[in-house]
Amino acid sequence: MPYPPELVDPMRRELTQLGIRELRTAEEARASLQDAGGSALLVINSVCGCAAGNARPGVRMALEHPVRPDRLFTVFAGQDTEATETARGFLPGYPPSSPAIALFRDGDLVSLLERKDIEGRSAHDVARDLTAAFDKYCSKRESGTD
Repeated sequence: MPYPPELVDPMRRELTQLGIRELRTAEEARASLQDAGGSALLVINSVCGCAAGNARPGVRMALEHPVRPDRLFTVFAGQDTEATETARGFLPGYPPSSPAIALFRDGDLVSLLERKDIEGRSAHDVARDLTAAFDKYCSKRESGTD
């Protein structure tokens, strides 16, 4: 049973206020993640402590980096079940994990931080892993552009 909205909404806003588009339905997830050119970040959000202490803050810090993905998406595990299952379908060969942070390049999965890569580490460690992936797989942007 999903948690009540008054508990979950602040956790959603931690990501959406960063400009990350929330995918609430299977159709939104499929349309946003399939055939995506360029780079895309997918954050599988969660109510757990490692999402609150490590994943969401790590994503926030990583997005301050000058090199970042072209598109930013999130789904909320345990809340938007169909959207999350659809998004996980773009992570073939990996078991369901939440939180998780995936980076795609031209529709291909190129980097994935699973719960085991997030839990027990600091938000700075997560951000460092993400920015290294951004530097490797995302296009550099000119200063002052989005």
